[in-house]
Amino acid sequence: MTASAAAAPQSLEARAPATTQLFQSSRQRTLLLCLLLTVFVLVSYSPVTGNGFLNYDDDGYITGNPQVQASLTWTTVKWAFTTYDKANWHPLTWLSHALDCELFGLKPAGHLYTNVLLHAANAVLLFLFLQVATGYRWRSLMVAALFALHPINVESVAWASERKNVLSMLFFLLALNAYVWYFHKCYAGNPGLTISNLGRYSAVAFLFALGLLSKPQVITLPFLLLLLDYWPLHRIGSPGVTHQDVASQEAQPGRTQSVSLGWLFLEKLPLLLLSVASVFMTMKAQRAGGAVKTLAQYSVLLRVETCVISYVGYLGKAFWPSHLVALYPHPTQLYPAWQVAAAALALILITALVLVPRARDRRYLAVGWFWFLGSLVPMIGLVQVGTQAMADRYTYIPFIGLFLMVTWLVADWAEAYRFPVRWLAVPSVACLLLLGTLTYRQVGYWHDSESFWLRTLSLTRNNFVAEDILGDFLTSQGRREDAAMHYRAAIDIHPDDIPANLNLADYERDRGNLPAAIGHYQLVVLRAARLNNAAAVNVRTVAYINLGSAYTALGEPAKAKQSFEAALQLAPDAPEALVGLGLLAQKAGDLPEAVRQYSHAMAVQPTDVGYLLLARALQQQGRTDQANAIVERITRLSPDFSKAQKTADSLLAGR
Repeated sequence: MTASAAAAPQSLEARAPATTQLFQSSRQRTLLLCLLLTVFVLVSYSPVTGNGFLNYDDDGYITGNPQVQASLTWTTVKWAFTTYDKANWHPLTWLSHALDCELFGLKPAGHLYTNVLLHAANAVLLFLFLQVATGYRWRSLMVAALFALHPINVESVAWASERKNVLSMLFFLLALNAYVWYFHKCYAGNPGLTISNLGRYSAVAFLFALGLLSKPQVITLPFLLLLLDYWPLHRIGSPGVTHQDVASQEAQPGRTQSVSLGWLFLEKLPLLLLSVASVFMTMKAQRAGGAVKTLAQYSVLLRVETCVISYVGYLGKAFWPSHLVALYPHPTQLYPAWQVAAAALALILITALVLVPRARDRRYLAVGWFWFLGSLVPMIGLVQVGTQAMADRYTYIPFIGLFLMVTWLVADWAEAYRFPVRWLAVPSVACLLLLGTLTYRQVGYWHDSESFWLRTLSLTRNNFVAEDILGDFLTSQGRREDAAMHYRAAIDIHPDDIPANLNLADYERDRGNLPAAIGHYQLVVLRAARLNNAAAVNVRTVAYINLGSAYTALGEPAKAKQSFEAALQLAPDAPEALVGLGLLAQKAGDLPEAVRQYSHAMAVQPTDVGYLLLARALQQQGRTDQANAIVERITRLSPDFSKAQKTADSLLAGR
């Protein structure tokens, strides 16, 4: 460590007497800065109170999730720890949503403002962590302010479903603070895991576990702690010191006792085991939900190219945060070779620059850069989950490394050239004001579903997923013609798009265009058969059932029966398929078979229409008393008996 590095905390920041007189004590000044950070976040994100829920996961997480809406009960807790719903395993996030529903019902303002408060808490925790770990107050504040106000973090805050991001970050930052506490208070002078410091280490592990139970994005914590051991804790490659030096650690954070790499890796082993367990549960959940894409969908080469391009894309958005949208579509074809080569060269060049001998006196460069690269690995797409190439929410942790690099480098440059503090403060404040303004505007992008997806489509190309989801929203609003236009646009971009073909098939069937509907259903069956997951099985089941209904309406009972039976091979108790076979049997005069199929369907999923069909079959069999008893019961229990009768008549007539 150079003399200039050792003296760094007493240089630039020591030359700011006017600011340090705001309060008498260091703790009071720190408290003031924490309050300022909180106010900046609350002001920048204030528009969230006028935003609503979106049809982008919010239905699955909140508005259409009965378990979450049941509030915090023991049943909800058990469900949260055992479900793989939404292709994720994050029980604390589910419980957080359940608590919100108990406190705010389905009023979006409460859910969204809780996210804002969590983001504000995260900014404060980041500031406190960096200040204690490095000894620099104003630099730490700048990093925390960049994190708090950068518009790329709006997705993590203004989207109700991303509670998992801000919640896991809370525990992640608490774990970082606990690690520094563990290091400064007991471990720096004693490189052994004694009983006296085991409790502090357990606090780190416990908070890390809570973060993993909120979202597995924090699994890189053990790796990031090794980076912190290199800088600012200087446990790697630092000269030994006395116990008196350790006692004054907070005054001189750059000096500590060097520890062997072997011990540092062993120290992180319990945390690494937690990461491995989280990876296992996450992959199990994502495979069960059909979120993990196969190599047939995205080849290894395409994934590697996308990773390289995405890293550079994230760098661009860090320094020029424009065209921020919710969904950046994953390409289906390889990139131009020059583009991949240029991106790879840029990454290699930056890596070389932070590792050259001259940069070793500025350890923060390597730490910040590898923090950025390493913490993005789980989300960079080597294991492709979902249909996005990039996502703003994935930068919530990684960008801290970039903010740290830039802040420390600018401050060191200012010190080297004896740049006046006030001159450095002016552009810093201007930058933060600009970022806060952009964040304020970006929050409005998340206002409502229709404008949200229209803006996404206007700022992206070939975004068939956005076309699908906008079509779903328009369908829910009864605007089926407009929705069909977007489904067709999605198919034009990606002909094998399963959701668009399935929804367009339903649209054509309801219009009476049965041949077109059958064509789309058949394509869905073929494409979904290539995907070996539970979600694909569900899609094929639905497609076969709807195919059977279309063939029935078209007057082709043999093909209809074949389709219903194919659905039952995938889902033996599918009630719609059972009712479909019952209708075919009843029309063919096979009343015992019709009664058997209807009875099976009603045992699985009782409905007023299904029971009326069963009663009609029993009546035709001459079992009048049983039929009348069913009709009498349904008359009492059906919410709309007249409508149920009309539906049953329509089904029996083949309409």
